[in-house]
Amino acid sequence: MTGIGDVRWSGVGFAYPDGPAVLTDVSLDLEAGEGLGVVGESGSGKSTFLRTVNGLVPHSSGGRFRGEVLVSGRPTTTNRPRDLADVVGFVHQTPEAHFVVDHVEHDIAFALENLGLDEPSMRRRVEEVLDALAVAHLRRRSPATLSGGERQRCAIAGALVAAPAVLVLDEPTSMLDPQGADDVLGALRRLNDDLGTTVVVAEHRLERAAPLADRAVVLAGGRVQADGPPAAVLPGLPGAPPITRLAAELGWSSPPLTVRDARRLLRDRGRPTWAAESVTPPDVHAGPAPGDVLVQAFGVAVSHGSNAALRGVDLEVRAGEIVAVLGRNGSGKTTLLRTLAGAHQPTTGRVETSVPVAHVPQEPDSLLYAETVRAEVAATLRLLRRDDPAAVDRWLAALRLEPLADRHPRSLSVGQRQRVAIAAVAVGDAPVLVLDEPTRGIDAASLDALEAALVAHRDGGGAVVLATHDVELAARVATRVVVLGDGEVVAEGPARQVLAGSLFAPQVLRVLPPFLTVAEVAEARRQAEGRG
Repeated sequence: MTGIGDVRWSGVGFAYPDGPAVLTDVSLDLEAGEGLGVVGESGSGKSTFLRTVNGLVPHSSGGRFRGEVLVSGRPTTTNRPRDLADVVGFVHQTPEAHFVVDHVEHDIAFALENLGLDEPSMRRRVEEVLDALAVAHLRRRSPATLSGGERQRCAIAGALVAAPAVLVLDEPTSMLDPQGADDVLGALRRLNDDLGTTVVVAEHRLERAAPLADRAVVLAGGRVQADGPPAAVLPGLPGAPPITRLAAELGWSSPPLTVRDARRLLRDRGRPTWAAESVTPPDVHAGPAPGDVLVQAFGVAVSHGSNAALRGVDLEVRAGEIVAVLGRNGSGKTTLLRTLAGAHQPTTGRVETSVPVAHVPQEPDSLLYAETVRAEVAATLRLLRRDDPAAVDRWLAALRLEPLADRHPRSLSVGQRQRVAIAAVAVGDAPVLVLDEPTRGIDAASLDALEAALVAHRDGGGAVVLATHDVELAARVATRVVVLGDGEVVAEGPARQVLAGSLFAPQVLRVLPPFLTVAEVAEARRQAEGRG
């Protein structure tokens, strides 16, 4: 197999310096023009596997490598990443790793300059990717001034601009709003369908990855556990798309992977009588009635230089609430959360708090400095002058971190570091937790654990403010949803009310309204059968 865009892994094994094996005997053949979805739990080896395609593993990582990877017939062992830059485009899980020039347009053009393209060709290609990813308005901005999602889209543009034969993307939509994710995935589909670009993508959000992939590979413990068509591989996974799990709940034999397929199946099979649109869905996540106001914003405005990030925001957060803050990239979510937590001072207006507020930022690495995970979590208690090993153990268990307790936080995957940062903040027992994109890189089992911890915090009389692009998460746990647009609150209310009016409603609601989640469908069905 030597065609342009082909990739072959033959008996690949790898371990980082002084570490255990991360990949073991991986053998796969990927034909030019295929779309490969790589899935698996956090720490399963997905990112390392992707890094073998352009030689980042082993050339940039060091470590013990065996076997062979051929990309367009060229072995990665004798070709460094710079030697493969003409055929492989790579998008890191952390977009900050991409930027070398403090100007978006120039940074995107940087790869073309290194490839020696003439100026007219460079200008044309840069314009094409700016338009394809809807980032033309950011062209003159510094990457440092962008939101996390905006940086992610610009990083993807930088990889696309060289028109590589193979495009490798590690969690490319983890920080994107629904519209941004659709833009990116649409661009990738066009490259794959129209130009025959080979696409290799790792995603925890399987509802996003499924429509892009011709084939899915499941990694577990660094080994290929399953390999086949997405419709055969994905339904049995813990993080299967909600509509796939809905199909199982309704007894459909052919699981859909897209909303369109699910709606077609529903038309063919008919709506269950117990799921009439007039039915009031059972509230499976009901908690205590909201209590006292813990945090309140009055007319808050925040400016970053000449850029108005927030404009007159009024918001209150009460005990017993989980408030999900939604909005497109750059709408002001991060600034709002930082302001509620006291990390930003309002330009005008004020924030009043009656209890301590703890904040977990988008980038977990900014909180991690201890030698082990356990020490990281315990450090918060030392700062609070508390000695409570039981609390440390409790949060390690709550977020599935016990097996990682003695590992160095920096040696972990992005999703694992995210959980460590949350545990290190939450262990202080602040009544209000403010979490900025807490599900970035988190696998399905860990997401279940995080959701349970947030619900327990709410039910114990605390409150959670959660900025997220994951409408499925908001549908499952939020008691109230706030939508920001251009720094202003454009919608606010109960989760069902706000999400039902959204173009980016959760999948179950788009297929079987008025239900928001599979859990609601299951409970309604159970109650109907009980009455029957």
